[in-house]
Amino acid sequence: MRSRSIENLPEESSTRRMVLNIGPSHPATHGALRFLVELDGETIAKADAEIGYLHRAFEKHTEHSTWSQVIPYTDRLNYCSSMANNVGYCRAVETLLGIEIPERAQRIRLIVCELSRIMDHLICIGAAAVDLGALSNFWYLFNAREQIYDFTEKLCGARLTTNYTRIGGLMRDVTPDFLDGIRQVLKKLDKALREAGRLLERNRIFMDRTQGIGIISKEEAINWGFTGPCLRASGVPLDLRRAEPYYHYDEFDFEIPIGTRGDTYDRLMVRFEEIRQSAKIVEQALKKIPDGPVMTDDRRVALPPKQQVYGSIEGLMNHFMLMMDGITVPKGEIYSATEAPNGELGFYIVSDGGHHPYRIRVRPPCFLMASAFGKMIEGGMIADAVAVLGSLNLIVGELDR
Repeated sequence: MRSRSIENLPEESSTRRMVLNIGPSHPATHGALRFLVELDGETIAKADAEIGYLHRAFEKHTEHSTWSQVIPYTDRLNYCSSMANNVGYCRAVETLLGIEIPERAQRIRLIVCELSRIMDHLICIGAAAVDLGALSNFWYLFNAREQIYDFTEKLCGARLTTNYTRIGGLMRDVTPDFLDGIRQVLKKLDKALREAGRLLERNRIFMDRTQGIGIISKEEAINWGFTGPCLRASGVPLDLRRAEPYYHYDEFDFEIPIGTRGDTYDRLMVRFEEIRQSAKIVEQALKKIPDGPVMTDDRRVALPPKQQVYGSIEGLMNHFMLMMDGITVPKGEIYSATEAPNGELGFYIVSDGGHHPYRIRVRPPCFLMASAFGKMIEGGMIADAVAVLGSLNLIVGELDR
């Protein structure tokens, strides 16, 4: 993305066209995103998007943290689906270590990932509808989202920054009422989707504001590096849960919704259907959740039981080393990706055999879609830019370098 300023624009353009700065603190930008548009009347002649206003330096921070201390940082990548980020990072480190987590932990991770997808899509659709003036949908969808957050809080004590997974498993097992409670929430979710769907899917104003707006073709989406629902809305049925199954996704019955036009309407409708499919996966997973531990017994990453700590020098030393130095990951490198709500979330990790990562590079889905945003809105109306942005669901926490 290019960086420009009003002063750098050609003199001829600055006299006939208006340059408008939107963001970084603007209700329509969904976070600290800034974009600069050059308007010819209400038509966007040129557009640039700029990123990097959070200044967290996530990737650099990881080089000075232990392997476990990185997990809370991943919460902040996409704070609408924190648990999916936790799972993606821990799975990458576990692959580098050669650890397979217990079956119960795998199934619970799958459930929380799909719940994260549901919550993320509910926020995206609700906020996008508000941007277009459809406030009622926001309340229908946010009410369902809040009920899922209640169970997230029971799992880990937090609603937004969860820090739920651990390298080798989970922070703790689910609460006794979690499974039945989620089943009840899914029934209410279905009702909320039907109510919001009736208000949006065939709404003339909504269709006029979204259909044929911000089109990105199948070829363009691939070239820009789109993944997730935005890629599938353009007609590409790529989903890592099917293409490279993990946590037994290949054993579940679900469909991959795809669009046909690649416009704003398709991007939002694909998310609608993905919520239904995720609910279908969760219902199946709840029936198959096995008994057993939620943490591996591999002593390279898991603390020994207290009786070993108090009863043997080996157990005491194991506990002491993990608490003082943290996990040691053997020398090597890996790229591991999961299907996060917004698309492929990848972690490229280099270990020099020490107690903290030598280098971590994140491949967040939003970064590549933000790169295409300026191109997508050029030639459209200024009001349409807000609709396109809402359908992309750009989360600035992922964009920050």
